[in-house]
Amino acid sequence: MNAPFSAESLYDRVAHVIPKAEWLSFSDDIEAIHRLKRERNAVILAHNYQTPEIFHGVADIVGDSLALAREATRVDADVIVLAGVHFMAETAKLLNPEKTVLIPDMAAGCSLADSITPEDIALMRQAHPGAPVVTYVNTSAAVKAASDICCTSGNAKKVVESLGVPKVLMLPDEYLARNVARETDVELIAWRGHCEVHELFTAEDVREMRAAWPGVTIIAHPECPPEVVAEADFSGSTAGMSDYVRDARPGRVVLLTECSMSDNVAVNHPDVNFVRPCNLCPHMKRITLGNIRTALQEMRHEVTVDPAIADDARRAVERMLAV
Repeated sequence: MNAPFSAESLYDRVAHVIPKAEWLSFSDDIEAIHRLKRERNAVILAHNYQTPEIFHGVADIVGDSLALAREATRVDADVIVLAGVHFMAETAKLLNPEKTVLIPDMAAGCSLADSITPEDIALMRQAHPGAPVVTYVNTSAAVKAASDICCTSGNAKKVVESLGVPKVLMLPDEYLARNVARETDVELIAWRGHCEVHELFTAEDVREMRAAWPGVTIIAHPECPPEVVAEADFSGSTAGMSDYVRDARPGRVVLLTECSMSDNVAVNHPDVNFVRPCNLCPHMKRITLGNIRTALQEMRHEVTVDPAIADDARRAVERMLAV
């Protein structure tokens, strides 16, 4: 018989981002979650914005939206727990229709997903006949079903150009569309949706950071306003941000994105000084060790997708994964 899992065995990895006393308060939940995963044949997929005790303590697969979508197709388990927001759990269910997909809190939503409906897409198609619809994965399954293909912040330009057309409707993140438009000759028609985390950053913030920390490297998520991205040293998805820090090893860096991202990247780069003027995502922070444990204990809350839209939504996601 295998020895019981001990949370203590993980602590050295996270010691410089989580105080020991705080880690000890997490230990009971972490150990229970590892036991429940074995009992349920479950895996936990965690987005990069999850807190370090989740990201490094209980997750089996971590990454940005694109990575989680890809890895969801390779999961060998009966149960998937999505430590993220609701659209991510829907995407996991679309790609694993025979598996049980749980989200620890059904109220973990997304301002982008809430900003657009299938009816909005129908009206845009009427206004721009023949233009294909590229929809960000940060949307509901119903919106994906009304689209031609999905994209993430990490592959948006590649997806847009893969269609081989002069004009594309790119929804719902206005800033992502405008940032991609600067890198391609394809005409992008944007919706007016914004991420409530990234829209708060300003170009003035960037200038103040450079004045406060001379020589600092500033990395911006492409959901930030274009004027913020223009003043940053690099812009990329959360996976792109992490890769940049790994490869460039800046002495001091700012990640203009959700708060937990810096903590999670810092675990792997203790030699990099992370300045943390971040913004908190209230939806991501609805996921906790406690409700992950409860989700596995009680097998709640199960995420389903209406069969009437599932095939079309799955097609849009699979088209993205094939690019």
